[in-house]
Amino acid sequence: MPKAKTPADLAITPRDRRFGRGVDRARWWLNGDPIATAFYNALSVTFPKGEGFFIDSVRKFREGTPPRLQAEINAFIKQEVIHTREHVAFNRHVTDQGYDISTLEADVDAQLALTKNRPPIGSLAATLCLEHFTAILAHALLADPRNLDGAEPEAAAMWRWHAIEEIEHKGVAFDTWMHATKDWSRWQRWRVKSTVMLITTWRFYDGRRRGILELLRQDGLTGPRVWAKLIWYAFGNPGLVRKVMGHWFAFFLPGFHPWNHDDRALINKADSEFAAAVMV
Repeated sequence: MPKAKTPADLAITPRDRRFGRGVDRARWWLNGDPIATAFYNALSVTFPKGEGFFIDSVRKFREGTPPRLQAEINAFIKQEVIHTREHVAFNRHVTDQGYDISTLEADVDAQLALTKNRPPIGSLAATLCLEHFTAILAHALLADPRNLDGAEPEAAAMWRWHAIEEIEHKGVAFDTWMHATKDWSRWQRWRVKSTVMLITTWRFYDGRRRGILELLRQDGLTGPRVWAKLIWYAFGNPGLVRKVMGHWFAFFLPGFHPWNHDDRALINKADSEFAAAVMV
């Protein structure tokens, strides 16, 4: 099995914060923009059940892992549990604004149901793919302040905090996968994870597209002009989806590891700004 490339001095630190309790939030909390708001709201709806799936998938392979990886899995689980709690609270703000998210939640349930009665290694493969998605989205979010310009402070702080921790633990599911498949050939490992990534990519983007459009429909915003504005937001300006494409392609390269792209400097910068804001 190739040696894991997670930095030896990396610390995965659960930051137990609570955001937005007792705070009134506008319906369009991100710069008064319904499209930007729907983009993040639709993503948030997926997290409580999705992160529960990640936890279960990784935990099933924790036994027998090297001590360091086992400690990282434990820290990963703690971070994801706290993320789940905060997105439940965030989603409560979404419904408080009159949005019906039941259709979005049903879509998440349907996607998770596809993993039932499948081998646990398949769920782990899906998890490492989705964890790669969250890590590269987190990187793009933190790298360009325009993504959260004009956001209500508590909402912006929650998304930045989540992004920091997604980058920090981005290698855990991958390293767990490498350990779990240590007896596989490199070809078999690449074939399975690449196939799962292609399937996951389609389901991820199609699900978020439908979720965003459903929330916009509830705002009375439909039709080609709205679709064009959504495409421009995702791929043009600020273009969060466009900016992750290079890192998405890197997943298929031989020798890929999430920490081949060491973006700890971005974590440190965002974390220091976050800590300063908390102190104030």
